[in-house]
Amino acid sequence: MKQLRHILAPLALVLSVSPALAEKLPLSAISAYFNGLKTAETDFQQINSDGSTAAGRLIIYRPGRMRFEYGPPERTLVLASGGQVAIFDTKSNQPPEQYPLKKTPLNLILEQRVDLARAKMVVGHGEANGLTIVTAQDPEHPELGTIQMAFSSNPVALRQWIVTDETGSQTTVKLGAMKTGESYPSSLFSINSEIQRNKPRRN
Repeated sequence: MKQLRHILAPLALVLSVSPALAEKLPLSAISAYFNGLKTAETDFQQINSDGSTAAGRLIIYRPGRMRFEYGPPERTLVLASGGQVAIFDTKSNQPPEQYPLKKTPLNLILEQRVDLARAKMVVGHGEANGLTIVTAQDPEHPELGTIQMAFSSNPVALRQWIVTDETGSQTTVKLGAMKTGESYPSSLFSINSEIQRNKPRRN
């Protein structure tokens, strides 16, 4: 699962936020933010635990769907839909690696209804540098690691997402401006459709 942890990286945006103007958001407000978020799109830069970097585009389509498009030289595609996560390596003719969505940190924010007040889900809730910091885990599978998210308060918005896997390795991604409320076809997130598009053509 280590490779998956690096690809399913956090979402982060470094902003100039005045600590004096920020207040720690309640978990109910953050849950409401996620539950009210239908679609979001942004460019990102990913920083892996070994210091290597990658960049691309991210599209979120709640509930249950997400698309990471990595630019060159990676050119990797990661799709989350139908309860699965698939990693397409465009440099290979092999089928994509697939994992249950429930076994990744993405499941915590792609669920039909996010409830951070659930017992044993949030293991950290504080404030730093003007942002609310929430560290969460799957209460049924804490061994899978944690996801640390940072939020601005005015307006409420996700600004940082750091995944720590079971070995302690961390991955960070910085986001550009996020567009919300856009419409996307379901086929954009279809793992089966992507598999068909990537099948070698017969002569």
